[in-house]
Amino acid sequence: MSDLPAARLWTDRLEHWAQVQPDKLCVAYQEQRWTWAQWRDRVHRLAGALADAGVGRGDRIASLDMNNLSTVELTNAAALLGAAHVIVNFRLFGDQLAYVLSDSAPKLLVVGAAFVDNLEAVRAQVPSLERVVVVGGADDEYQAWVASSEPVDAAPDVDPEDVVLVMYSSGTTGFPKGVMLSHRAMNAHSEELNLYFRFAPGITSLSAMPLFHVGGTSYTQVAMHWGASTVLLREVDPVAMFTAIAQGATRLFLVPAVVAGVLAGGEGAIKAFAGLTSFAYGASPMPLPLLRQALETWPDVEFSQVYGMTEFGGVVTALSPEAHRDADHPERLTSAGTCIGGVEVRVVDPVSLADVPTGETGELWFRTAQIMTGYLGNPQATAETITADGWLRTGDLGRMDDGGFVYVLDRIKDMIVSGGENVYSPEVENVIAAHPQVAEVAVFGVPHPVWVEQVYAVVAPKPGETIDPDEVIAFTRERLAHYKCPKAVEVVDVLPRNASGKILKRDLKAPHWAEQA
Repeated sequence: MSDLPAARLWTDRLEHWAQVQPDKLCVAYQEQRWTWAQWRDRVHRLAGALADAGVGRGDRIASLDMNNLSTVELTNAAALLGAAHVIVNFRLFGDQLAYVLSDSAPKLLVVGAAFVDNLEAVRAQVPSLERVVVVGGADDEYQAWVASSEPVDAAPDVDPEDVVLVMYSSGTTGFPKGVMLSHRAMNAHSEELNLYFRFAPGITSLSAMPLFHVGGTSYTQVAMHWGASTVLLREVDPVAMFTAIAQGATRLFLVPAVVAGVLAGGEGAIKAFAGLTSFAYGASPMPLPLLRQALETWPDVEFSQVYGMTEFGGVVTALSPEAHRDADHPERLTSAGTCIGGVEVRVVDPVSLADVPTGETGELWFRTAQIMTGYLGNPQATAETITADGWLRTGDLGRMDDGGFVYVLDRIKDMIVSGGENVYSPEVENVIAAHPQVAEVAVFGVPHPVWVEQVYAVVAPKPGETIDPDEVIAFTRERLAHYKCPKAVEVVDVLPRNASGKILKRDLKAPHWAEQA
């Protein structure tokens, strides 16, 4: 693929593939199927519709819906005009939705029929919004709006440094920040990541992650950048997912929780999943026992783990399929892999800001062409996150071995300090996850009058199982230093997660810290 033309703008490869393979399938969504030439025409017509609505370079548009092909089309159409697309988390409502929309100030918004009422409840708080277009349902306006518009070509002044996406961080610790991502950054991401995803013409990718998450939008774009066909699912629906695999989709990216669900789904689900040739996972850690079970269950599937942040447009390190099955280094299964191309890493003492020796713990810093332009309307937060010489401080604690493999230990704010000892919650979680009755676990610190914090675990049982908290504590004491073991274990039916699949430790911790300063 080295003879492919370089891409300056987000849409450059769409133009390329529409010329090279015009009649091949580009994207399928529900009953819609579009070739590369057909979909290019739709994108250019949508750009014409946006231009007629007064959208131009430097403006922002938004979408509010579950996964919908219109969301992908809007990103591409906005990119042709030099505008940015704000993809809003469809699970937001009320004050949270009002905050994101007022913060991003879109000129136009496309809203799914199911979310019109949520939008109308806050529309008065979004003075920038000049037009709303409904997609889907009985009152669909979108399809006719696109079809009746005249196509336009890319605006001549669009620059690779123009912002093409505004993705809001998951907001697990408060109001999210709008991450501005440029054409340049996103093309750099698509170029470098394909060493692991291995897309090419003739391959069909299954896109099921929510598009408001960078893992959904970036994964979809990487496939299109490299000429693969995409099947877009509205949500992670097992029937739709397995149907798409049976019909030829061979690559998929999801959160680890879905793997646990497939393994628990029985022989039929396991057999259907085996139709994949490649499975990538990320957005949250995969417990080691679950990963080992998955590797054993699907020996012919190539597994890749990816680690990154919205601020990088997606991925900065990856654990390759080969590393997943490296019998000489089984310890690397707990790593996040090595840096992808074009990415530099440092492990830095967060107080002295000096690099720590190999193998020691510090904050992970990365420098790459993928880095965000900044946080929308928040130069102070941008300056606190990106150093003067271009390093982005992740807020993650980690270490790196002598082979360049990065191990992500914890968020700095989540590290537990108990009796002067540092405890990293993922280490404890991996041990508890190996307990035969435990389906999922979250570990965090709670107040202690002497030790400052003590280790606390919340667990959910596997279907049909019951959990004895004392037995879980005893289980950890056989496998961990005692100061790392939970002093209390709480059993719940299910752990709270945000729409990206991340466990909301904030919600679990809040009752324990409510009376603390």
